Amino acid sequence: MEDLYSVALAVFQLWMVMVLFFIMLPAMFGLSLGVTGVYIQILVRILEWATIRIQRGRQERPSLAVPLPTGIIERAGGSMEEEMGHLRRSQPLAEGEFCLSDAMYFCKKGLESIVDDEVTQCFSSEELASWNLLTRTNQNFRYISLRLTIIWGLGVFVRYCILFPLRITLAIIGLSWLVIGTTLVGLLPESSAKNWLSELVHLTCYRICARGLSATIHYHNRENRPQKGGICVANHTTPIDVVILANDGCYAMVGQIHGGLLGVIQRSMVKSCPHVWFERSEMKDRHAVTSRLRAHVAAKTKLPILIFPEGTCINNTSVMMFKKGSFEIGGTIYPVAIKYDPRFGDAFWNSSKYNMVSYLLRTMSSWAIVVNVWYLPPMTIQDGEDAAHFANRVKSAIAHQGGLLDLAWDGGLKRSKVKDSLKEEQQKMYSSIIVGQNGINSPETCKENRRRSKILDTINH
Repeated sequence: MEDLYSVALAVFQLWMVMVLFFIMLPAMFGLSLGVTGVYIQILVRILEWATIRIQRGRQERPSLAVPLPTGIIERAGGSMEEEMGHLRRSQPLAEGEFCLSDAMYFCKKGLESIVDDEVTQCFSSEELASWNLLTRTNQNFRYISLRLTIIWGLGVFVRYCILFPLRITLAIIGLSWLVIGTTLVGLLPESSAKNWLSELVHLTCYRICARGLSATIHYHNRENRPQKGGICVANHTTPIDVVILANDGCYAMVGQIHGGLLGVIQRSMVKSCPHVWFERSEMKDRHAVTSRLRAHVAAKTKLPILIFPEGTCINNTSVMMFKKGSFEIGGTIYPVAIKYDPRFGDAFWNSSKYNMVSYLLRTMSSWAIVVNVWYLPPMTIQDGEDAAHFANRVKSAIAHQGGLLDLAWDGGLKRSKVKDSLKEEQQKMYSSIIVGQNGINSPETCKENRRRSKILDTINH
C-alpha cells in the first residue's frame, strides 16, 4: 500500500513540475514553446484525412446519412410591396381595396419563419460541413472504416485522458489565482502601484486560463488595439471572449451580475479593477449604467472598457443588433471582430441549455480553441448621426471583417417575445399598401419599406 502511495505521489509531483515549468511559467511571460502550434498542425492533417475518408465512404455507401444544408428554404428576398404586387397582378384592384389573396403572403411568411427562422438559428450550435471526430457531432461516421474508428478512439483517449486533466489543472490554478490575487490587490490603497499589480494579475491569470483551453489566438492589426479612455466593442460568442481579448491587454469589463462560479469571479475582480457589473433591474435604468460608464471614460488614465453590445451569445455565424446604449456614452469606439474556427470545437455558449461549469467542461473536452481577432480602426460618431445609426455602422464593420452575417434582429429575442411595436410597424406597412395607388406604394417609399420588410419578415413566427 505504501509503495502504491509513493508511486502516486511521484506521478503527481512529476505532473505538477511539468505543468509549472513547461506551461504556466511560459504562459505568465507571454511565451510559447511551440507545442500547441505543432499539435494544431497535426490535428489539421488528421481532420483533412478524416474528411477525405468520409467522402470516399459516402461514395461506397450511398445509404449513409448526409447532414442537411443550413438553409432549407429558398426565400424570394423581395419586399412586401413586390411580393404583394405579384399576387395582385392577376386581379388588379382599385385604390384602397382589400384582397383576400393578401392573406396568402402572411401565411407564407409565417410558415417560412416556423420551418427556417433565421433568429433561432443564431442560438444553436454552428453546423459543420464534415465531421471533426468529436463524439457530440458524430453521425455514425466512425463506422465507415476500421482506420477511422481507431483514430476516433485514440482521439477520445487523448482528449479525455491527457488533455482534459491537464486543462482542468490549469483552469483551477488560473481561476484560483485570479480570485485570490484580485482579492489581495483590492486590499491595497488606490495608487499607480495597485493599478499595475491589478493589470499584472489579470494578464497572468488570463494567459494561464487560455493555455488551459489549448487556445491558439491570431491577433491582426495590433496597431489598432484599444487605448485607455476608449471603449472596445466586440461580437459575442462565449464568455471565453474575455479570456481571448485579455491575453493581449487588460480591460475594464461591463456586464450583468451572475451567480455561481462566474459570480464569485466577478465579485473578486471588481475589488482590484473598476469593472462595471449591474443587476437586471438596474439594466432597465439606462441612465444609471450610462452615467457610471461616462465617469469611467472621462478618466483617461483608466483601462479601456470592454462591452459586448449584443447582450447575449450568438453562435459564431452572425452579428445581431448592437444596443445603442453603449454608443451614447461618447468617446472613441474601438471595434474588434472575433471569429472561432468551428473545426476544433464548438465555442458557442447556449446559456439556456448549459450552465457555466457544464459549458467549460464541454469546451475543455474539445480539440482546442482556435480563434482570429481583428482590431479595426477606431471609430467616432459623425455629425448628425444618432447612436442607433452609429451602432449599426460599427456592427456592419465587425461583421464584414469577421465574415459574419449582419442581422438587424435584437438578441433579446432569445428569451423574450417580439415587441408589439415591431408588429404594429408590419401592420402599418400593409396599411400603406392597400391605401396606395393600385395597391402598390410609390418608388420612393418602396426602398424604405423594402429595408423594413427585410427586418420584419419573420415577425409572424
